[in-house]
Amino acid sequence: MPRFSIIVPSHGVAGRLGQALDSVLAQSFGDFELIPVCDAAGSPAAGVAAGHAELDSRVAPVHAPPSEGLAGARNAGVRAATGTYLLFLDGDDVLVPGALAALDARLAETGPVDVLPCEHERVPWWEGEVTRPVAPLLEQTPGGAFAPARAPRLTGVGLPAWSAAWRRAFVAEHELAFPPGWFTDVGWCGRALLRAERVAVSRRVLVRHRARRQGDRLRLPGAHHHDLLDQTERVLDEARALGLPSERSGPLFEQLFAAVLKTAAHPRRLPSGRREFFRRASALYRTHRPAGFRPPGGSLGVQHRLLAAGSYEAFAALRDARRAAGRAAAALPRPSGLRTRLHYGLQLRRPLDPDLAVYCAYWGRGYACNPAAIHAKARELAPHIRGVFLVEADQAHTVPDGVEYAVLGSHRAWELLARATYLVNNANFAEGVVKRPGSVHLQTQHGTPLKTMGVDQSFHPVVAAATGSFTKLLGRVDRWDFNLSSNPHSTRVWERAFPGSYEQLEYGYPRNDVYVTAGADDVARVRAELGVPEGARAVLYAPTHRDHHTGFEPGLDLEAFCEAAGEDVVVLLRAHYFYDRGGRKRSGRVSRVIDVSAHRSSEDVCLAADALVTDYSSIMFDYANLDRPIVVYADDWEVYRETRGVCFDLMAAPPGRVARTPEELARVFRDGSYADEEATALRAAFRERFCPFDDGRAAERVVRRVLLGEPPETLPPVIPLAERVPAPAAATLVRS
Repeated sequence: MPRFSIIVPSHGVAGRLGQALDSVLAQSFGDFELIPVCDAAGSPAAGVAAGHAELDSRVAPVHAPPSEGLAGARNAGVRAATGTYLLFLDGDDVLVPGALAALDARLAETGPVDVLPCEHERVPWWEGEVTRPVAPLLEQTPGGAFAPARAPRLTGVGLPAWSAAWRRAFVAEHELAFPPGWFTDVGWCGRALLRAERVAVSRRVLVRHRARRQGDRLRLPGAHHHDLLDQTERVLDEARALGLPSERSGPLFEQLFAAVLKTAAHPRRLPSGRREFFRRASALYRTHRPAGFRPPGGSLGVQHRLLAAGSYEAFAALRDARRAAGRAAAALPRPSGLRTRLHYGLQLRRPLDPDLAVYCAYWGRGYACNPAAIHAKARELAPHIRGVFLVEADQAHTVPDGVEYAVLGSHRAWELLARATYLVNNANFAEGVVKRPGSVHLQTQHGTPLKTMGVDQSFHPVVAAATGSFTKLLGRVDRWDFNLSSNPHSTRVWERAFPGSYEQLEYGYPRNDVYVTAGADDVARVRAELGVPEGARAVLYAPTHRDHHTGFEPGLDLEAFCEAAGEDVVVLLRAHYFYDRGGRKRSGRVSRVIDVSAHRSSEDVCLAADALVTDYSSIMFDYANLDRPIVVYADDWEVYRETRGVCFDLMAAPPGRVARTPEELARVFRDGSYADEEATALRAAFRERFCPFDDGRAAERVVRRVLLGEPPETLPPVIPLAERVPAPAAATLVRS
């Protein structure tokens, strides 16, 4: 029998579930079983849980239908548990390092107890102060094991179920179960502490609770707040049946109604039925008020008295007066510059243009990436929609003929942003752009994430310092209606890195359509445009940006690589888009290195290349669609992983051969192993994982869903990977 059974419900948190499970498996104390509770075998969370179960026999997933909610998931985990003590962990929270060892040591000190509450940390996902909400309560309790009567304020109703250890035999003896509905922790914890005979507390932090970006689900508007009264009544009925003495019933009553009054005083939580909620709460108050109970002082005491009297009109008047006194007019975001602010403000008063779409890519660096591919497809499928691209002034010359554009920062650009119904970007529009009711913002992203993104960067000081305010970042995320994903891995990362209320579109990347639709003539044309000699093996070298570097550093002597790799090798150098303003300096001699950093289309460059060499750039995920050889040059993987942070271990699942030194890199090209059977097998597994949707019709799916409003079930189905025919490579790759 394991010491602990750790139950982890996972509905809706697949993006962070892996981190929760990893935090358990990384504990120094190993006598536990880990029970993830998943919706169904095919759900995203089930895939994460199954992957952990394959690696560790202590992981034993079970299933519970989403219709049973959080209570049903936890009850399913309790039924499967065999440990001495039960622990609960939400799928987007983590156990702190050393938590289980500290908990075991505390239980060794106290001996068996029915319930052992612990402290927890509340940590915002983005930024803010870490708090320990239950610390003041636990500090008032005795040092060892004690009867609940000795700590009457430890009622349980303010304690999350995941912030305590529960003796499984005690749970079974009293047939405790999480009651259905919302606020299930109130019902479980309240009833358990009523039944407990011997408890103790631990003032060590057990769980790091990561507050949701969208706020606690229990505080969101909706009729589910009426469930709080159900749970309150359930606990108070049991307290009455047990004959709870007044010294314990008073604190229980006060804490329950503190939560009830907080809900009643926030009209946004109850968009409708406020009067009904108040009247039922008033009836419960009068029925269960303990003899001799004295309301607290101040405004809260006034609310108690109004609730006891059933005076809804007076309560509502007090509530509205407090809200009016504390309300401050929020300043409307505006662009900088007085004249521009005034102009933009005037344009915001005009109606939206239902047939106007504004596109932007890489902060105005030109006509590129997913926005360009969507724009091109929209001209074909939705010609009634006028599309305008926003570019920086020095990039206007890169916009193709026939494409309407405006210069970022100009009055015309702000007018377009104010009136467009559709706004499409692969980064983010300026902070001053207002999300108008009726407008549709599509975030296309610009790569599959290997490095950490969004709020995940907060754990890596080097990149966090350069990112700026995460609160402002998430303010921009709040404008998104749709977010494009190229694979399930990306979907989970976006959910975690950019928490918001947008809809995920697992359609593939429109910019990658060309890798399936292009033919041999297209490949030959691009190679000629780039100056690739006939018969040459064109190796694309595309290193990523280093946050700990101040400028572009190739990281490799490319001329020496060409000499060592083979006389037919030329290199296409593609610097990260941060450094794409013009070519690198060349020596006076004839070079086998062609700088394509300033070329408008990275897709063209990929089509021209017979193989890719990169370090950790997301270009590898796009290039994999071509099913051509990829070599990872990982000379500083450990440094990059620590300073930038990564979403998965690339070295454990690379898209091809991995080279650590210039000599190894040259050798795999010289002897042909960069394209041998082992490299091909690695690439096949990589493509299956990261290229499931890029079938040549991603742009069509996006246009039909977002711009034309077609329902998801009518969109073109994804062509299976095995049935796709990538654009052909120009050179013969495998050499004896």
